[in-house]
Amino acid sequence: MTGDISGAELLQREAPSALLFKAFNTTGFGNMQNPNFPQGKAVMFVAGPDGKGKQTVMQLVKDVGFEAVDAGDLPSARLLEPLAMLWIKLAFAQGLGRDFAFLLARRN
Repeated sequence: MTGDISGAELLQREAPSALLFKAFNTTGFGNMQNPNFPQGKAVMFVAGPDGKGKQTVMQLVKDVGFEAVDAGDLPSARLLEPLAMLWIKLAFAQGLGRDFAFLLARRN
C-alpha cells in the first residue's frame, strides 16, 4: 500500500456510477457490537462524497453507536485504510488484543 490510491478509490473506478463510501474499517468486530468505552464512544470516520448519501452513512454510524466523523471525500480513504492496518498491528502484533478503539478527544 503506497497511499497513492485507496482500495475504495479503485473500487470506484470499477463501478463509476456507484455511490461509494469508506466506513466501518478502522476497528474490530467486537467494537462494532459495542463501541462504548469508559472514556467515550469509539470514533468511526466516513469518507465519501457530500450529500444525502453521506448523511445516510453518517446516521448509520451514529445508529450503531459510534461517534461519526466526516473525513472528507473518497480520497480520504487513503488515510483510513492505514489506520485500519494500525489497529490490526496494535491488536495482534503488539499484543493489545481486540478490546480497544480509537477515540477523538476535544478541548472545550
